Amino acid sequence: MPEKSTPASEQQNSQHAEHIAELKASLRTPDKRATTPVQYLKNAWAHFGTISHHKALVFELCVRCGIPWQGLVHDLSKYSPEEFLTGVRFYQGNRSPNTAERNANGFSRAWIHHKGRNKHHYEYWTDMRPGKGGMLVGNLIPTKYMVEMFCDRVAASKVYAKDNYRDSSPLEYLQLELTAGNLPFHPESAAFLYVLLEHLAEHGEDETLRFIRKNIIEARYVYAPGATFD
Repeated sequence: MPEKSTPASEQQNSQHAEHIAELKASLRTPDKRATTPVQYLKNAWAHFGTISHHKALVFELCVRCGIPWQGLVHDLSKYSPEEFLTGVRFYQGNRSPNTAERNANGFSRAWIHHKGRNKHHYEYWTDMRPGKGGMLVGNLIPTKYMVEMFCDRVAASKVYAKDNYRDSSPLEYLQLELTAGNLPFHPESAAFLYVLLEHLAEHGEDETLRFIRKNIIEARYVYAPGATFD
């Protein structure tokens, strides 16, 4: 028989639904675009601060997880002209400028540049499946890049949500992303990320990072048959 709901669980479900609604609303807000020299200068400073803050947060999380080198070199391509200039022109403040560029042009050159150089994005691991008519599919992602992906998503949620950040925020964003369907994200890699973010939502940051360091990184854990650690 299904478990009987309690006032506490109903309140938790209500808060969860409210957080999802807020996230959807933020994604629907009109995109901003720099058109004057003053706006470009303001956006350049703001974007530099945003990506540097994000990078610092990822470095801290990666160090605590036991992968400091990945944290150090994380997202260096964001400082390249191809990505940085797009970030200046389409700076939003509450979400990625790549989304605004995609809305304006139908695709994002900055994102195409970024995803091909950063292994912590599942899109990096997509390829054509042989014998399937050229269908693009996701492949299993090595464990250490899955952990960096976890750190990246936590840091991004902190940067964009600011004071509204909760330990459940990264999981809520992933849930919203997965409802879109047809993602080229290997199902076992997606499930592993979900478990890590769910652990964060239920147990908090300190305990989750200790768990990842001891049980995943130091143990060189491989989460699925056919996957690798490195």
